[in-house]
Amino acid sequence: FSAFPAELITAIILTMKLVLVSALAGVAAAFSPSANVVQKATSLNEFANGYVGGEGPEPIPLLRSNSVNFDPCGFAERAPEWLPWFREAELKHGRAAMLATVGFVMPEIFRVPGEQFSFEAVPQVINAHDALPDSMIQIFGWISFLEACSFGALANMNEYDRMPGDFGFDPLGLYPEDPAKQKEMQLKELKNGRLAMIAIGGMVAGAAVSGNGFPYLA
Repeated sequence: FSAFPAELITAIILTMKLVLVSALAGVAAAFSPSANVVQKATSLNEFANGYVGGEGPEPIPLLRSNSVNFDPCGFAERAPEWLPWFREAELKHGRAAMLATVGFVMPEIFRVPGEQFSFEAVPQVINAHDALPDSMIQIFGWISFLEACSFGALANMNEYDRMPGDFGFDPLGLYPEDPAKQKEMQLKELKNGRLAMIAIGGMVAGAAVSGNGFPYLA
């Protein structure tokens, strides 16, 4: 596993059990389905199939515009048939990043049982990849299993009435029934996922450059 970038993998090394138990409960809303019942996407004439995320109007620095229907590369117009896949990928990466931010910080506070996971054995979480190479088999095994679970849904995305990100998984019953509140929760998930993707990159870079733990400052 030495071929894999250590910085990108370290965030989940010591947190397999922690993320599955505590972090999942903390961000359970991220896995709420896009709809309680099967429903069709909004009119294809709407921007990006009417998916949430283009409402705005947050200002964008250095640009004379705001975030309403922000698509500077024109993906929505150039590849409309790929829009469900784009949104599915964004949600999946956002959800993984939200779990990763929790999983990166929690080992700075407490560790799972086991001498090899102790603060003495691995003082800095960023070094866990090199310190615990045998754990990578379990990590990649679970990742591969979860990824494989989504193959069927992804293959049928454009043929069935399935909204991107909807796996019908809401064990805590957090997803509201009111359509307006559903869109509000979808938007919250999307924004928090986008923020988390930026945050985990900054956290890993800060830890690698500073050599310090949380808050990863020199």
